[in-house]
Amino acid sequence: MKGKILIIEDETKLSEVMSIYLQKEGYEVFYAKDGEEGELLIEKDNFDLIILDIMMPKKDGWSLLRKIKSRYKNTVVILTTARGEEEDRIFGFELGADDYMVKPLSLRELVLRVNLRIKSRSSFTSSLKDSYSNVLTLDNLFIYENSHTVTENGNNISLTPKEFELMLFFVKNPNIVFNRNQLLDKVWGYDFLGDTRTVDTHIKNLREKINVFNKNLKTIWRVGYKLES
Repeated sequence: MKGKILIIEDETKLSEVMSIYLQKEGYEVFYAKDGEEGELLIEKDNFDLIILDIMMPKKDGWSLLRKIKSRYKNTVVILTTARGEEEDRIFGFELGADDYMVKPLSLRELVLRVNLRIKSRSSFTSSLKDSYSNVLTLDNLFIYENSHTVTENGNNISLTPKEFELMLFFVKNPNIVFNRNQLLDKVWGYDFLGDTRTVDTHIKNLREKINVFNKNLKTIWRVGYKLES
């Protein structure tokens, strides 16, 4: 299957025809007849793309769109409506809609737009996985090496390039004592012209920014530093 699609539409015949076209394209398709039923399906399953009518009984598309985009940010949403006014389109995009189609729908155009959105989503997901591969952890600290991203307890931590390299070196070499000259060689390189106080400054910054480093990065008197793990 190319992806899982949910159609939320109160016009049953339109839902059935859209489903037929999308199934022929290789998609697994589900549909709901109103906003409440659609909401239940969204909570029970994961969908790659949702085709969402705006004017529906029980729960309108605007309300459902807000909920989808607040909880499932990577789910693609294509709005469909008989109302094509500019303010409606702008409002839909402001709420997070990925696309907007005005009824009566061209089913060939719908399939084309679905294919393009699914392809874009797949490319984004693949890129995201590449960026966030090679994950290192220490307690509640998560280090995404490829993207140079660091979080602790779910909060992003801003580090300079050298702070990141020094942190990474300690995490990859736990429970080993390194003196200042060794750290300069390993992190800054043999051609570094500064003095060893640079190491102390960066250690101080890491302790201030990262709780687990403040707790576990130990100073070994007259020797150097060690990250206990």
